[in-house]
This record gives sequence, C-alpha cells and structure tokens, in this order.
Amino acid sequence: MARFFDLMDDRRSHDRWHLGAPVDEQGREIDPWQFNEGRVIELGCVPSFPLDIPGRALDFCWAAFNILVANERFVRLFKQLNVSGVQFIPARVEAHSEPYFILNPLRIIRCIDDARSEEVQYFKPEDGQPEKVGEYRVVAGMRIDPTKVGDARIFRPWGWTVALIVSEDVKEAMEREGLTGPRFAEV
Repeated sequence: MARFFDLMDDRRSHDRWHLGAPVDEQGREIDPWQFNEGRVIELGCVPSFPLDIPGRALDFCWAAFNILVANERFVRLFKQLNVSGVQFIPARVEAHSEPYFILNPLRIIRCIDDARSEEVQYFKPEDGQPEKVGEYRVVAGMRIDPTKVGDARIFRPWGWTVALIVSEDVKEAMEREGLTGPRFAEV
C-alpha cells in the first residue's frame, strides 16, 4: 500500500530564518489564505517575504500563515520528478538575490481517515461559525485513506488544508537531495 507523509517546516533549528507575510511591490500584504484554496493564482506582482528573523536560508519553509516557500533547487527536483498538481509562483526573500517561489498545491482531496486519526472534531452550530458547520475543527495525529488519493503525489487534505501531503517517493527524493527545511510525519 502506498505511503504518504505530511510535509512540514522543521522549526527545531535555532540558526534558521523565519519569513513574514508576503507583500506586493507597494508593501501591501497579499491575502495569505488564497494559497490554501487549491486553485491557480495570478497575483499580478512578484511578492516579497520580509525576514522576521534573519538566519540560515532554507530550501523549503513555511512563511507566516503557513505559506509554503521553496527555492530553485526544490523546484528543480519537483520538475525532475515530474510532480504535477502544484504551481510555483515566483517570489523574493528580503536580502536574498536568488529566486524563491510560493509552492501553491492545486489538489485538495477528501481523504482524512477519521477512525484511524488520533482525534478529529467538527464545527457544530454552537461554535458560532455557521459557515464552518460540518468542517474539521481539530485534526490531531492525522491518518489518511490512501485508497482515496489516486495518482496524487502532492495535495492538501479536504477540510484540513493547513497540511501538505506528499507521496513516499517525493519524500525520499527530497531526503536524497538533502533539501534543508522539511520535516515529515507519516499519515
């Protein structure tokens, strides 16, 4: 059976950078939530990420609001692996001349296995957010049903789009390449 992993930002290093929220050329914040919607985005600008905490640059990290940021080495690996279902949006990082990209996953798949996950809670009417009733409120120790994933190698799970899931072959390729920044948890 296929194995999948939650691709996270490894925040355990104390000498690494931390990126803020992206801004346009006029310094206005760009809506961070649009990168969780699973659709192609045309920003009309090249966003820039401020360094909230300067430090060692990473190949992959989460900026503010869990926006996924990757460098050219990361993008090149995904192209070599022929990973589809992702958009790389050109971006800049303050005080760094090399190209960076917002990794925008384009697939959202209904695949969370509630029974096998450690804990799941759903929004209820009494939570006071009627637009979210029936959606996930908490997902801890997430497990997915790999039979629902199809041929996807990178995607966000429906209802819990803060997570980014990659297939085992993508995880292993990232580890072989020695990319800095990622941490994985099997789901």
